[in-house]
Amino acid sequence: MIDVIIVGGGPTGLMLAGELRLHGVHAVVLEKEAEPTEVVRALGLHARSIEVMDQRGLLDRFLAHGRTYPAGGFFAGIGKPSPSGLDSAHAYVLAIPQTTTDRLLAEHATELGAEIRRGHRLVGLSQDEDGVTAELADGTRLRSRWLVGCDGGRSTVRKLLGVGFPGEPSRVDTLLGEVELTAPPETLAAVVAEVRRTQLRFGVMPLGNGLHRFVVPAEGVADDRSVPPTLEEVRQQLRAVAGTDFGVYSARWLSRFGDATRQAERYRVGRVLLAGDAAHIHPPTGGQGLNLGIQDAFNLGWKLAAQVGGRAPDDLLDSYHAERHPVAADVLDNTRAQMELMSLAPGARAVRRLVSELMDFDEVNRYLTEKIIAIGIRYDFGAGHELLGRRLRDMELKQGRLYARMHAGRGLLLDQTGRLSVAGWTDRVDHVVDVGDELDVPAVLLRPDGHVAWAGEDPAALLSGLRRWFGAPVSG
Repeated sequence: MIDVIIVGGGPTGLMLAGELRLHGVHAVVLEKEAEPTEVVRALGLHARSIEVMDQRGLLDRFLAHGRTYPAGGFFAGIGKPSPSGLDSAHAYVLAIPQTTTDRLLAEHATELGAEIRRGHRLVGLSQDEDGVTAELADGTRLRSRWLVGCDGGRSTVRKLLGVGFPGEPSRVDTLLGEVELTAPPETLAAVVAEVRRTQLRFGVMPLGNGLHRFVVPAEGVADDRSVPPTLEEVRQQLRAVAGTDFGVYSARWLSRFGDATRQAERYRVGRVLLAGDAAHIHPPTGGQGLNLGIQDAFNLGWKLAAQVGGRAPDDLLDSYHAERHPVAADVLDNTRAQMELMSLAPGARAVRRLVSELMDFDEVNRYLTEKIIAIGIRYDFGAGHELLGRRLRDMELKQGRLYARMHAGRGLLLDQTGRLSVAGWTDRVDHVVDVGDELDVPAVLLRPDGHVAWAGEDPAALLSGLRRWFGAPVSG
């Protein structure tokens, strides 16, 4: 029997596979496409996702294939500089194509021993108290202890579970693709700059090797968004919006997306869970979708591994929904707000001008930027220290960097008192004494995802935190 079947080989599923393998879980990824896609739907990683890669020792790989830019100007495309005081050692955006992100995460997962089976499409599933049976299109049946649907906004897993997906349908469609064109660079830049003064859902940018990525509003809302636009449709919309089609003559790929906003009512049904776009969809404003899915997987992986290993506290796996559902709901709300601010209606444009003025206050700019880059998240762990529930930024310890200590996906006690202990949990939690100068609390207990599970110096309270998040101690 497989421990965990992951349906969907995008960034969420691949990140989850790697997290599970860190803990020795037998993970199999089922991807319906026979070959990796060339479609580049997302273009970058925000600060929290960059931190995630650093926490797992992957950041150098990603930096080698991307470019860093200041973390500012994300909210509704309102062009403000990066705010001061962002609480992250990685307060930048990493521009990197999703295809590269997928490849790097797949390499990491397979290096750790995950199986990625391409050309395997799920068509049915059933579950009982012992596990899940997955039925594939070729008639094969696979048996696993758990199954996670990471199979996108049209999730087969979610539909087979019958989980509600309430929200709003698309009101507008947008065309997207990579094309070749004949317009000279100076003409392209001048036209794009002029059009974007009013139409923020438009853009054309060079990618190198003669290719250009374009985004342009569609004429209407498509009945079937899975059907790509034609090159002639792209030409027509470019002429309608920009007054020119820039001499488009060849396409590497074409696609369309809408602004539907929906969220799964439940992230878990028995032994089946949902993550990434299978659990939530929203407009792409702010570039949050891929990042939100990666962070779902980062939250879920260690919890599901503990469940498989038989050492999870009773409610640990349910904390995945409790923590991540509100985070996605907030993303849905901020993308709704951003879409309104990008409208061409006079009232919306007036509100946009007002929001732009407010963002001149550094506190407002920082608050809205932190929403997008996901470093302001605080999970509700109940009353306690102000750090409780927050992720801890990377910091210099006397024995190296904090995130370098987290590559194995274990819990971590940072202890400046030298009087604390993780005896009974050493198979799950590391203990670092004599921390350094940046931590202004006697000790903190970090979960494998870097969120603070306990802070203080009371040994009895520490034991309670260890039990709550890491289960019963090992005797002897």
